[in-house]
Amino acid sequence: MTTAMSARRLAALIGTGPWQPPAYESLAATIARAITDGRIPVGVRLPSERELAAALGLSRTTSTRAYSRLRELGYVRTRRGSGSLVELPQVPGGRIDHLLAPAGPQPGGIDLTCTATLAPIGVLDAYDRALSKLHAYLPGTGYYPSGIPQLREIIAERYTRRGLRTHPDEVLITSGALGGAAIGIRALLGGSGGVLVESPSYPNAIATIAAAGARIVPYPLEVTEAGHHWDVPAMGQSMRDGRVRAAYLIPDFHNPTGALMPDAQRAELAEELARSQVVPVIDESLVELGLDGTEPQTPLGAFVPDAITVGSTSKIFWGGLRIGWMRVPGRRMDEAAGVRLTLDLGAPVLEQLVAIELMDDQDAILDQMRTRLTAARDRLVRDLGQALPSWHITVPSGGMALWVRLPEERSGALVTAALSHGLTLASGPNFAPVGGLDRWVRVPYTVAEADLAQVAPRLAAAWEDAQRMPEPRPGDRTRIVA
Repeated sequence: MTTAMSARRLAALIGTGPWQPPAYESLAATIARAITDGRIPVGVRLPSERELAAALGLSRTTSTRAYSRLRELGYVRTRRGSGSLVELPQVPGGRIDHLLAPAGPQPGGIDLTCTATLAPIGVLDAYDRALSKLHAYLPGTGYYPSGIPQLREIIAERYTRRGLRTHPDEVLITSGALGGAAIGIRALLGGSGGVLVESPSYPNAIATIAAAGARIVPYPLEVTEAGHHWDVPAMGQSMRDGRVRAAYLIPDFHNPTGALMPDAQRAELAEELARSQVVPVIDESLVELGLDGTEPQTPLGAFVPDAITVGSTSKIFWGGLRIGWMRVPGRRMDEAAGVRLTLDLGAPVLEQLVAIELMDDQDAILDQMRTRLTAARDRLVRDLGQALPSWHITVPSGGMALWVRLPEERSGALVTAALSHGLTLASGPNFAPVGGLDRWVRVPYTVAEADLAQVAPRLAAAWEDAQRMPEPRPGDRTRIVA
């Protein structure tokens, strides 16, 4: 059933002017921005031209021309008897790069390979504010391999406030957290050596570590009825047996399990790392996404002075920013900076300025995101429990996805079957550093609300098909994106 938006509600969202001439262009641009920001949901029926004109104190001609302009731009589709329905413009080549979704988008399909949200309300305004400040940087070369000083100061202050005292000179701005992890691993290994990696773990990080020439030593997370957790003495033994020099760890709302390492274990792990002379690269991409009021833990880097910590704007704001950072101990900064210069000469200035603007309003944005993610998680847990009672679901206290155990080792078959039901999934083996995990599947709850309602029914139908089909070949794996 299509939801209708009243003229009064639309006027409250976009304001009542004054409108810069030509007024219809200003009105159309304002409505388009509200749609892009998510304040006006896709699929909503807008008020009639007459109702909108009356609510805004404009002429009927102005509102008619504004709607016509929105149709030209691709924000509105008008059908006889259905009114003007909100939609998003078609993007040439699609909104998801083919490298992230090799099979290509399906009409009406739902992509569950990516844990990322749409841009929150306020991103366009942040770009406007950032653009107004860009002129001050134009007389320079535009190269900031370390990052814009103001952004480094903000991030250093964030670490310090969380309990990890940091100076801006210990911060390096990167192209996403993955870029920071790649720099850190290469700086620590110098081209060879072993890296301890949790199993399961973030697939793109696994690929990045392997591409750096590292020998991956897996540490399987412990599994109980309560979910996943770390056995720190076992981790230490794996470090020593595997003769590793570095580790890639996700202690905060671990991807994909959602597990959170308690402070007591962090202190214990620091001792094991020191004993084994292992330096960790700590991925905090999801650290801000605690749900249910979950209190953040002390940064693992506060217990491990030699650690490299990476973070990103991708999960808390928008993946399109591609702004991440590294917190690097002073004695390792020259080495990390040297590696960084072999990869690129710095993150884009405009996006760094946008990140600064968004961080100024971070609490409000995060509150909205946590509320939305909590509701989506609870909805998906309930729906899956009803549609697929044989699946074992541990409810995570944070993050963006469920890590679900299947009753049989048929994750690969499920991925194949899901395609015919309009779902693109990531099979468990994608998250395995050295193989296995075919009894598991990651199910994000970051998709749009309308799509979320379809996830459980489609998965249930796909699971029925998967149980009747042969396993796919070992090489048939879905590329994971985030």
